[in-house]
Amino acid sequence: MQHNFPFYLFASLILFCPFSILFLGFFPESRLNKRPFYFAVLGSRMAFLAFISSLLSVFFLIRTGPLLYYFTLNGRSFELLYFDALSALILVLICFLLSIILRFSSRYLDGDKHHGRFTKWLCLTGGSVLFIVISGNLIELSMAWVSTSLCLHQLLQFYPERPGALLAAKKKFIISRLGDICLLGVLILVYREFHSWDFEPIFRTVGSLNGQQRDIFIQHINPICLLLVGGAMMKSAQFPFHSWLPDTMETPTPVSALMHAGIINAGGFLIIRMGSMVSLSHAAMATLAFFGALTALLGSLVMLTHSSIKRVLAFSTIAQMGFMMLECGLGAFSLALLHLLSHSLYKAYEFLSSGTIKSSGKSFLSPMDSSPKKVFPFLFSFFSSFLLVYGISSILKISSFNNPPNLVLTIFFSLSIGFFLWNLWSRKWSLFFVIIGLAGSMGISLAYFTLHKLFQEKILVSLSNNYQSYSPLEYVLVGFLVLLFVVVLLIQVELPSRMRSTFLGSLYVHARNGFYFNTLFNQWVSAIWPSERK
Repeated sequence: MQHNFPFYLFASLILFCPFSILFLGFFPESRLNKRPFYFAVLGSRMAFLAFISSLLSVFFLIRTGPLLYYFTLNGRSFELLYFDALSALILVLICFLLSIILRFSSRYLDGDKHHGRFTKWLCLTGGSVLFIVISGNLIELSMAWVSTSLCLHQLLQFYPERPGALLAAKKKFIISRLGDICLLGVLILVYREFHSWDFEPIFRTVGSLNGQQRDIFIQHINPICLLLVGGAMMKSAQFPFHSWLPDTMETPTPVSALMHAGIINAGGFLIIRMGSMVSLSHAAMATLAFFGALTALLGSLVMLTHSSIKRVLAFSTIAQMGFMMLECGLGAFSLALLHLLSHSLYKAYEFLSSGTIKSSGKSFLSPMDSSPKKVFPFLFSFFSSFLLVYGISSILKISSFNNPPNLVLTIFFSLSIGFFLWNLWSRKWSLFFVIIGLAGSMGISLAYFTLHKLFQEKILVSLSNNYQSYSPLEYVLVGFLVLLFVVVLLIQVELPSRMRSTFLGSLYVHARNGFYFNTLFNQWVSAIWPSERK
């Protein structure tokens, strides 16, 4: 692309998004606290302008293609912006969510004496996240990564009089610094291997590999990929670094919405952004799949035992992030991106509306609460859902028995559809409603896999078929993974009616306490960072 007026206009639209939101962060807190509502409204309007600017940048992207903007200093060029379809999608998403969250927070803390300070750090955090998305090199991304964490730390300890909030902030701070060490290792190893931190030459080098040269190169980049996975796991609250996330519910609700709808997705974005390199490392992919599956299972099980709306949503986010990492580990980067977008929108809405939800007093719901157990509805629901989902995914050439990663994701999706149909049947509704539900499930499945196909072929083209080694052991692991998810599904159904069972009763108690990982981590944090006694 030539450096003409449209080029500079394109780059200006992209840069306007983070700088317009960072604008309020440069005001002194004393001035912001004097007119908190005015500045909060101003922040929400600037975020809306950033959203409009992000949409216009998408228009330019469609017309001109990806933008690479280089900044020259002392004769050396640095890639300042790397804006492609992935960046565009996430930029629009975060600007849209920030405009809503900032508008919500303008009234949420109305009357609080530190309302202006809250707006300041909310804008600084949001702007830092946007710089992660549009970064053109690993140095810039790492600086934005650290900035996001440090700004979020100010929001997590917004109420310093709450011991729980301070402990959660300390845990997040320690885990984030461990993640920063991982990124520092990535920077050192990447420069040693590629002699550059810019994304474009890195991706070009990785894409040009073939044959024996590729095999030798994979051995060299294994440490880089494992460090990337480690940093992403810590950022996205993966096991065993997950315990800080549920404890951050002491913070104001807009912070929870921003974290669960944007910041927590940074780890997934990092893996997808560097997916062309990470997908070459079998060790990194296996680590993502293993810990992602373990986190998804742990989060979904613990979630069932809580009645607090915000803690349920927090453990739900942990499970969803685990599932997204599992998708990345199985090579389904386009599906992980679709998951990231849908989860962000859904979870932001859930947190911002959590104050209007009235708890039913029950920690979980079972589709079998109101009807006797029957084998036929169970078999019909899950078998028909598998045939439906597998048929549609096969027609779109997404899933087959020769592709274990996509097959296991197809099975997981069919389990959710089957559970929905089983609910319809178990509530003593007629077969007519089950058939209607089956037709609706067909439409949902078609839309889901069509979007998957679109993302795979139009947005993440370079990541479509990088992970191709399917050994017999992988089929065994896939089968074991599916079995574990089925077991968790059955526990969810059976737990309410079998609480007198010694095993399930004990399981409930242990799950209610998060299997004590949180307790152990709290003790460790308190030992190395004791609270100040007044």
